[in-house]
Amino acid sequence: MKKPLYVAGFGAVTAAGLNAPQTIAAIRASLSAFEDVGFPEAGLSQVVARIPAHWRLRRTQGEWLVSMAARAIKEALGADNPGVAAATALLITPPESFRNHPAFADISPHDFLAAVIGATGLRFHSASRAIDGGAAASVGLIERALALMEEEGAAQVLLGGVDSLVNDTDLSRLGQAGRLKGDENPQGLVPGEAAAFVRLTHEPSRDAAVVTAIHGVGVAQETDSVLSDRYSQGRAMLGALRDAVSGSGPSEPDIDFVVSNGNGERYNGWEMMIARPRFYRTRREMLPTAYPAMTIGDVGAAGGAVALMLAADSFLKGYAPGPTAFCELASENGLRAAALMARMTRR
Repeated sequence: MKKPLYVAGFGAVTAAGLNAPQTIAAIRASLSAFEDVGFPEAGLSQVVARIPAHWRLRRTQGEWLVSMAARAIKEALGADNPGVAAATALLITPPESFRNHPAFADISPHDFLAAVIGATGLRFHSASRAIDGGAAASVGLIERALALMEEEGAAQVLLGGVDSLVNDTDLSRLGQAGRLKGDENPQGLVPGEAAAFVRLTHEPSRDAAVVTAIHGVGVAQETDSVLSDRYSQGRAMLGALRDAVSGSGPSEPDIDFVVSNGNGERYNGWEMMIARPRFYRTRREMLPTAYPAMTIGDVGAAGGAVALMLAADSFLKGYAPGPTAFCELASENGLRAAALMARMTRR
C-alpha cells in the first residue's frame, strides 16, 4: 500500500450480538451462539449460529440479508447526517455467486447493492460497488478503498459483507460434502450468519489518542480450494502474508497476534499447519490467534470485516497481546487475503 488506511468505526449484527459491542464482548468472553436447529426441507438437524429474529424479518432470504446489511452499515457509519453518507463509498461482498444462494432468487446479484442502499434510507457515493469473492475479497478491497478516496473523491469507505449459511441450499451442499460439524464429524464447520462493516479513512481522527492503521494487504488465489478434491499446501496464503509485509510498515518479527476466519474444518487446519511455519520464522513461545467462528460460526462473506473489526477493537480497548496484528482470511472459492494492522498512539 502507498500509505496506511485507518479504521474509524465499525458495525455488526451476528448471532452473538445485534451490534458490534455485543458481538465483540461475546467473542472476548468465549461465549457460544450455537444452537441445534431442525431443517425439514434439508432433511437434517444441525448445530448453527443463527441470529434471533422475528419470523417477519426472515420472510425471504433476500430481505433478511438486506436487513442485516442495512443495520450494520448504519452502525458503522455512526452519523445521522445524510451528507456524510453521500461522501461515503460502500464496498460490500454478498454471498459468493457459485453457491446459488437463495437470497438471489429474491434479489438478483445485480440489484443487491441498490436494495441494501435503499434499506438504509441513505444515498451513498457513486463509486459504491458489490464485489463477488467472499471474506478474503473484502480484505482485498482495502487498496481499492484507498484509491476511491485519493482518486474518486470519496471522503471515507464502508467495507464489509453480509452472508448466511443458515439456509437449506448451503446446508444441503455442505452436508453432502461432509463438511458440517456433527457427532460423526468433529472437524467440521458451524454455519453462521452475519453482516459486518468497518469504516476506513485516509487520515486518523484528530480527537483519537489511539488509532488503528492498516499498513499492508496481500491477496492470492489458491488452486486447491476446499471445493477441490485436494488439500491446500498453503501456497496462496503464504503469498498473501508475504505480500502484506512487503512495504515499509511492520514486518514478520513484529507480529504479536493473528485474527483468522478459520472455521474448524480439517481442510483449514491442514492449510494453516503448512503455511504458518513457512511464514512466521521468528521464534515465539506462542502466536495468540483469535477465531471469531468459535462464537459466531462461519459467517462467509462477512468474515473479513469481522476480523478487521475485532483486531481494531483490541487495539482501541487495550486488550490486544501487542501492537501489531495480522488478519488472515480464506474464501471458499480459494481466494486468500492478509491485512497487516498496527496500533498507533497519538499525542
